[in-house]
Amino acid sequence: MSVGLLILGLVLFVLLVVVHELGHFIVARRNGVDAEEFGIFFPPRIWSKVTKKGWRFSINALPLGGFVRLKGESDSATGPKTYGSASLRVKTKILLAGVGMNLVAAFVLLTILAWVGMPQLVNNQYTVKSDTHIAENEVIMGSIQAGTPAAGIGLKPSDKFIAIIPQHDKTIDINSNSDIPIIDKGLAGQTVGIEYIRNKITYTKTVRLFTLQESDNFVKSYNQHHKKKTIQGQPTLGISPDYYELQRSTWSAPIVAGGLLWQFVDLTVHGLATAVMGLFHGNTAKATQQVAGPVGIYEILQNGSILGYQFILMIVAVISLSLAIMNALPIPALDGGKLFVTLLAHSLHKKLTENVEAIVYGTGFAILMVLVVLITIVDVKRNF
Repeated sequence: MSVGLLILGLVLFVLLVVVHELGHFIVARRNGVDAEEFGIFFPPRIWSKVTKKGWRFSINALPLGGFVRLKGESDSATGPKTYGSASLRVKTKILLAGVGMNLVAAFVLLTILAWVGMPQLVNNQYTVKSDTHIAENEVIMGSIQAGTPAAGIGLKPSDKFIAIIPQHDKTIDINSNSDIPIIDKGLAGQTVGIEYIRNKITYTKTVRLFTLQESDNFVKSYNQHHKKKTIQGQPTLGISPDYYELQRSTWSAPIVAGGLLWQFVDLTVHGLATAVMGLFHGNTAKATQQVAGPVGIYEILQNGSILGYQFILMIVAVISLSLAIMNALPIPALDGGKLFVTLLAHSLHKKLTENVEAIVYGTGFAILMVLVVLITIVDVKRNF
């Protein structure tokens, strides 16, 4: 794991929320609604300063993103330059501005990645074939099962698998993770050399692989003790390899970014639908596979830091897109929910009171926090 890349990922994740709030701030001020405060992180306040234009900039203690406090945030507020007195059109623009900023952030990150090296995260990932070439491809050791030959010689998940060297045959280069099962079956029980790179230094270590019978016995024993995490196949070395590939584009980079944005929107919406259907049918295991909380995001960023800055940027881009989609949904306490309630009240020709808003949005926020806690518990069980 690269600590520097992990820290970069966590900082960028927090900045996504700041960028989201910045969208609300800019659009509100440009449409005649005063912003009283723009805060980095959440209170309690550490430091603040009132700007020449009259709004307060603050830095706060809880590193959970940021916030904007508009003048007269209640829909029933009156008076000049208040959110409540703004037109429905202006309120809609303000509420959707954060979603727009997260979409723009995701598009910019994906465009940069198309230029410097786009990781392949999904099958049939969108690209412009005539302007795309493979810049880098490697096989990483992935997870290492305790008690296997790989663990015995000290292999680590971040090691780059270069080759396997049989005693009485030619060296076998490892070009993709599909090479591993072939090696497992063909060299079972033999003593071989494992060539790998760690911290830019090439190493070769000798190890005796499991026989197929030893592998079967290990898998049966492991699966009996880890019912939720089973091993498939016959791992004679004891690794679950990860193959990654970076593809670069030139003139088509913005097109690739746009195509990927649409592809990931489709995948995210499908994943959310699967999660909702899982909950509806009482299949919580299926539902929780599609979501991740703060702990899950940390684990994803930690794993991405092993593979390089491109993977960190890719993960952050996908998270930015996910934030945009989630905030567009009609969930109370989120932007989409506030817009839905505002449009509903307008269609009924009723003005929302502060008490009604407090009940609706407060209830929605409480439910959201409960879900975050539950998802965090699931993440802890899943990852630790």
